[in-house]
Amino acid sequence: AAMNDLNDGRIGNMPAAINKLNPTPRPDAKKITKLIKHTGKITGYELSDGRTVDMQQAVALAKNGEIKGVGVATRNGSEYLRTLPDGREDNNLGNLPAKTKG
Repeated sequence: AAMNDLNDGRIGNMPAAINKLNPTPRPDAKKITKLIKHTGKITGYELSDGRTVDMQQAVALAKNGEIKGVGVATRNGSEYLRTLPDGREDNNLGNLPAKTKG
């Protein structure tokens, strides 16, 4: 199926329901431009306005519609951001440049 095929409750090859929440971004929503990693683990993000936020702040901002292109998902009881599938790979969170702290 094509990546933009929205049939049968799926987005791309992922079930649409994988995200707990797909917030509607506000007109002034920021983009995530860099990952902040500590010992190989993502601990936060740099936004297009230059702000650095940790995971919890990023989830709260996304829920508020202040970050575009992401949904909020839950794994083992903790919330995290996922890239909304749009048929492109280059803008997936995992493919963004990382700034390493420690």
